[in-house]
Order: sequence, then structure tokens, then C-alpha cells
Amino acid sequence: MRESTIESYLRNQVIASGGEVRKVAWIGRRGAPDRLVLMPDRPAVYVEVKAPGKRPRIAQTREHERLRALGQWVEVIDSHEGVDQLLEQLR
Repeated sequence: MRESTIESYLRNQVIASGGEVRKVAWIGRRGAPDRLVLMPDRPAVYVEVKAPGKRPRIAQTREHERLRALGQWVEVIDSHEGVDQLLEQLR
């Protein structure tokens, strides 16, 4: 399964659940998570989407750690099941 397939599934499931999804890009920096998931009355979640079994690059891991140190919620998801688990946590 490709990363783009999981990313599309994430987008479709979030929208079907009443949320919004935004593409993330840092200007002048590397390692931004792929998406920002926004659900009504829930905290925002930065989501790094990976192909099954793949891990974030060093720059991505560094950005995830920085965001978490600031109290942000960051998830790395590599499957449809991971998307489903995230949405269950947000319900």
C-alpha cells in the first residue's frame, strides 16, 4: 500500500466524521508533518503519514519532538487501522 492511499483514506474519513484536514508545509524548514487534522471540540492533531512499515526521516522526527515539547499532539500513521484508531480517540 502506498503512502498516498493512506493519506487519502485519512482525508476522506476525517471529512466524513465532520472534521477538516489541512496540508502542512514549513517555509524555510524541513520535516513538517503531512497533515493537520481538525475536529469539532477536539485538540488539533499533526499527522505524519507513512507507507506501511516506513519510519519518519531524521528531520521529521526532530520536528515531531519539537512540536510535542510544545504540547502539540503528533501521530505517525502507516495504515488504515491507524487512521481508524486516531478517529476513535477523537470521538
